[in-house]
Amino acid sequence: MNTSDDTVVEGAVDPGRLYEERDFNRIIEIKAREAYRVGLFMGMIDQREKTIVFCATQLHALAVRDLINQMKTSKDPNYCVRVTANDGARGDQYLREFQDNEKTIPTILTTSQKLSTGVDARNIRNIVLMRPIGSMIEFKQIVGRGTRIYDGKDYFTIYDFVKAHHFFSDPEWDGEPEEVTAPKPGVIAGPSPEPMELVAREGPEPPPAKIVVKLADGKVRTIQSMVQTTFWDPSGTPMTAIEFLESLFGALPEFFKTEEDLRAIWSVPDTRKALLAGLTDKGFGANALSEMQRVIDAENSDIFDVLAYVAFALDPLTRVKRAADARGQVHLRYTDRQQAFIDFVLDHYTKEGVGELDGDKLAPLLKLRYKNAISDALADLGSPEQIRGLFIGFQRYLYQPSGLPATS
Repeated sequence: MNTSDDTVVEGAVDPGRLYEERDFNRIIEIKAREAYRVGLFMGMIDQREKTIVFCATQLHALAVRDLINQMKTSKDPNYCVRVTANDGARGDQYLREFQDNEKTIPTILTTSQKLSTGVDARNIRNIVLMRPIGSMIEFKQIVGRGTRIYDGKDYFTIYDFVKAHHFFSDPEWDGEPEEVTAPKPGVIAGPSPEPMELVAREGPEPPPAKIVVKLADGKVRTIQSMVQTTFWDPSGTPMTAIEFLESLFGALPEFFKTEEDLRAIWSVPDTRKALLAGLTDKGFGANALSEMQRVIDAENSDIFDVLAYVAFALDPLTRVKRAADARGQVHLRYTDRQQAFIDFVLDHYTKEGVGELDGDKLAPLLKLRYKNAISDALADLGSPEQIRGLFIGFQRYLYQPSGLPATS
């Protein structure tokens, strides 16, 4: 509450109004308050550990980034960076470097909404909440950023400055805390007092590397047992990978009936986009499908391979393999200059994924390939309509059955 001995530096406040947590860094800002909080968690964490800080707005994330960099012990200028929707390609690059477990810089990311889902950084050790959380689903998604397993990582820590855990206690999801009984030598911990012989072992039996799931079509799918992830149904209920696999398998016939249908839909940017939108509406969004790539050991494959594997038990192909197969067809059908542009697009596809084949990526790819000289692109590739036809047309060769003989 604003009182007579407070100083308003800029703007106006409502006399006597009680400002709540959700108002801070949106309609009211107290810089000393933020500096105190940053100093508090910076003094508590191991500053070498990867950390995500969730802030109220993009401007708040910028301010917190600057405070962290003022208080850090590291001398690297990119120790803490901001990754938000406004940070564009640079933010995406920071995120990729943060996710690389072999790299230590950047060490801390500040964000507002962008990183609550879809961040596969297994070595995150700290999550800092400096903004209220709007829903149970969002809270669980944010917590999920820290649950990825990594060598030597037995736990992660949440620094909750907004008391989010008070509002989102969910005993069914959390489970009841287990009573721990300290074992005595030669006696098993628990209710049985019977003495037991201790047997030296090398360690616990490792779990199987893969889990085999038999679906309703009678075919089996395998998933990685060592990949820890949580999926969510549309109501916000957590699902295991097996439950998600079964649910996706049951939903896909609504969108395509045969393997040929899927290949035809996926080969055209507009119908591919419509399919992904429909799947998102059913609770199978892009982030969940990307998670499924890891679960089926297809991280270097296409989202097409996730759908084809779940629906028809087709073995995934890597994007590199798909591009190589497509080049064999492309080099029979297009001019040298057209081939050069398609090769350029395929290089981006293999590195970044199917998103590089979206219709709205054509203009940026042309500018990148021709260094903003669109007149050169028109001279090499033809009219805008011809270029768009070229960009869409070659994609069918990425998704035709592997091993199809090349014909001129």
